[in-house]
Amino acid sequence: MTTDVSDHSEEPRDLSDEDAFFAAEENVPAIADAEGAEATAVEDSPAVEDSPAVEDSPAVEDSSAVDTLVEETGDLPADADLLETYDEYDEDGEGEPPGPREPSPYDRPGEWFVVHTYAGYENKVKSNLASRVRSMNMEERIFEVVIPMEDVIEFKAGRKTVVPKKVFPGYLLVRLNLDDDSWRVVRDTPGVTGFVGGGAKPTPLSRKEVEAILGVEKDSGVPGEGKKARPRLEFDVGEQVRVVTGPFADFNGAISEINVDQSKLKVLVNIFGRETPVELEFGQVAKL
Repeated sequence: MTTDVSDHSEEPRDLSDEDAFFAAEENVPAIADAEGAEATAVEDSPAVEDSPAVEDSPAVEDSSAVDTLVEETGDLPADADLLETYDEYDEDGEGEPPGPREPSPYDRPGEWFVVHTYAGYENKVKSNLASRVRSMNMEERIFEVVIPMEDVIEFKAGRKTVVPKKVFPGYLLVRLNLDDDSWRVVRDTPGVTGFVGGGAKPTPLSRKEVEAILGVEKDSGVPGEGKKARPRLEFDVGEQVRVVTGPFADFNGAISEINVDQSKLKVLVNIFGRETPVELEFGQVAKL
């Protein structure tokens, strides 16, 4: 005999469309099996339960400590490698990492002074001064003597050549610790006419002046080496020249425009009784 234990007084539940949908899914064997397999994989996985990566990771703790130090003091850790980089800080974190500084001749010991010499005797004065510094044991006060040079592009017979030229003929630079003794050694060197600078005491060059004249050092350590050669300007607007090469060879004309950056100029050449502007390179013309 079967006993009916259901409560007939309870109203039957009216499932909504959403409840009916999920109730129908629970009765699908494929979905039930997939959910059971996923639950079993989560419970049996040792990665979540046993892995100490999140709690014990030193990288997280160190990063937090560095951030706290920078936020509170504005300083980086003592072991931060900043020797090869610029001091500027990129707040946005954009752009390329800063590169190494190139050594400046201004940062060497002593100060730079300009010394006037007889024109054409710069090399001889440099040699004489170097000999006096050694013989008078002044190496710890007078450090360096430099004749500023630059590479200049010249055009001869239609050919371009690069030749070294003195930047300031009749002058050279001396790096020293100025006092009465070092001043006297330089001043009494044969060929030297005196220091350049107003007043009784010579005026040293500023950083901007030193780097403009000598540039910065390259890998070889020579001041100013590697400076870009510039065209030597030998012509003036309105000057009469002769074309020496090209289709207009042996024509004469007046210079109407000079482009130093491109080493070109425009010449007004008389063709069939009319002046025609012709663009030529520096090496294609010669002075009359």
